[in-house]
Amino acid sequence: MIVGVVGKIAAGKTTVAKFFEERGFCRVSCSDPLIDLLTHNVSDYSWIPELPERAEPTRDRLIDFGKYLKETYGEDILIRLAVDKKRNCENIVIDGVRSEGEINAVKRLGGKVIYVEASPETRFRRLVKRKASKDKTIRSFEDFKAMDDAEERLYRTSQLKGLADYVIVNEGTLEELREKVEEIISEVVG
Repeated sequence: MIVGVVGKIAAGKTTVAKFFEERGFCRVSCSDPLIDLLTHNVSDYSWIPELPERAEPTRDRLIDFGKYLKETYGEDILIRLAVDKKRNCENIVIDGVRSEGEINAVKRLGGKVIYVEASPETRFRRLVKRKASKDKTIRSFEDFKAMDDAEERLYRTSQLKGLADYVIVNEGTLEELREKVEEIISEVVG
């Protein structure tokens, strides 16, 4: 079983994916292949499309390289690479699915898609709290909003909600989120 997790920056995609991981799914992010290719850490793959010049995987670089790969090798390239990286796993959860082409790739593989959403204010609070290195250029709510708007223009993330098999509103506690995810897990693995 493959489960793809979609949502805007800091909506809770990784947390949802980690709950699946706790239940035996192999977790991989759509950005993992990009990071692996940019850092030349490719031993987990049975194939790679190309090896770019080695570079630090900043958010901007990941976006640019991801765009290039999709234009060159197809909208589903990151899903194909993520699944290949975890090819020895029975169940895979893919965090950070970002486009209609990626959603369709997950569904073509018989998978399910979860859309995670939260308000901009909630997402900004989480982003500040997590202190991820890829977010270091975001210093204010205005910076966050600009990044969020740019990502929306690039991926049209909010339109992807209608393509999801499940929608989780993530405005509550971690325990409330876990309960919602547990319901979905019991449905998809039966």
